[in-house]
Amino acid sequence: MLFRQLEPRTARTTAEVIKFALWPFAVMMVLNRVFIKAINGFVTDDYRPVYNASFAFLNGKPLYTADFSSVDPHYLYYPSGTLLIAPVAIIEYELSRWLFIGLNAAAIVLAWYLILRLFKFGIGSVAAPALLLAMFSSETVTNTLVFTNVNGCLLLAEMLFITLLLARKDLWAGVALGLSIAVKPTLAPLLLVAAVRGQWKVFITALGVPVVLTAIAWPLSADPEKFFTHVMPYLSETRDYFNSSVGGSGLYYGLPDWLTLLVKVLMAAVVAVSLWLLWRYYRHDELFFVTAFSGVLLTAWFLLPSLGQMYYSMMLFPFLMTVVLRNSVLRNWPAWLAIFGFMTYDKWLSDRWQDIGRNLEYLRVTFGWGLLLIVVFCVLGDRYLAARRENRLQFGIDPAWMTDAPDSRDRTDEPVTPPPAKVPPRPQAPREEREPALK
Repeated sequence: MLFRQLEPRTARTTAEVIKFALWPFAVMMVLNRVFIKAINGFVTDDYRPVYNASFAFLNGKPLYTADFSSVDPHYLYYPSGTLLIAPVAIIEYELSRWLFIGLNAAAIVLAWYLILRLFKFGIGSVAAPALLLAMFSSETVTNTLVFTNVNGCLLLAEMLFITLLLARKDLWAGVALGLSIAVKPTLAPLLLVAAVRGQWKVFITALGVPVVLTAIAWPLSADPEKFFTHVMPYLSETRDYFNSSVGGSGLYYGLPDWLTLLVKVLMAAVVAVSLWLLWRYYRHDELFFVTAFSGVLLTAWFLLPSLGQMYYSMMLFPFLMTVVLRNSVLRNWPAWLAIFGFMTYDKWLSDRWQDIGRNLEYLRVTFGWGLLLIVVFCVLGDRYLAARRENRLQFGIDPAWMTDAPDSRDRTDEPVTPPPAKVPPRPQAPREEREPALK
């Protein structure tokens, strides 16, 4: 039974066959990333400073004592984040790290499920193993688990926020976002999504949760004020290592400040126009608007401020999934070339062409984020200009042919009942050879 071939009546479509083949790849990829690569670890260890700071917090010792002149990972969480994450130091380091890897892996898998449901796919669809395989083969998921940081939990918080926001459960959506902001501000720009939709109750809990947690953590910490006097100045600086933002790349390659500033201003203008077009013409298509608007915001948040690291790209998974929607801005090859730049786990360092390989490896994330924003701007701009030429802006900017384009929301997960198998007629002897009927 274990090795029985998929029966023809079960393999009704090519998608069924592909799904049947993808699941083993997806499951084995998850197991490899969690139990082999993550447990093995790497020279970069984001978890050690978190564990040490949690241990210090539980024992009433100072937390913010890092020497920022080194390139080692530093402890940069808010006092509120320290309060949330401090229980990891109750047990010894190795077991704690393994449990934290498991927690993030579970959060990523749960986020995967929420993405599927958000876009009307089920576990039985071909999208399920394909998305799971794509997520766990990416650099962002792999290094989140290997370096052992909190990004998996932040992805889950993002998906809970989007799901609850679309369901108009504003206070709970704010709780999900507020818990993530209490740890680190990666998802803070998503407050703008709630603002442009007029869902102001989100702000009550999204800002209230970190404020309350900070108030609780402040008297329990030995040096909470040093986060603002010691850590915040460091976070506001642009560093020239492990930094894929425009400023970080410009500093590493020695570009003049005016050129770096010009690139930032131009990209900010591209982002502003894209966000305006999304709000003006797509805000009534709630699923596409929230996921695309969030994706553009977060990509700009990684590219333009002082620090952007490659594994932040995990937060773009909901945006990338919009490719299954008819009005997606990602149904073109330049978009996926950009996505390859910041998602692939491949290394482009070359022994033969060292300078070229080094530049490809160091710049592919910056160029990938930048190219993605340019693609969104060009697609939306082209749709707008075409609609204006044809005097149909009052009806939106989607061309007429897009009405019949494939969209995941048009499908159902109801199983298709195969037609009953036709039973071949029983062969009969020629009439003249039959025995005479009894009279």
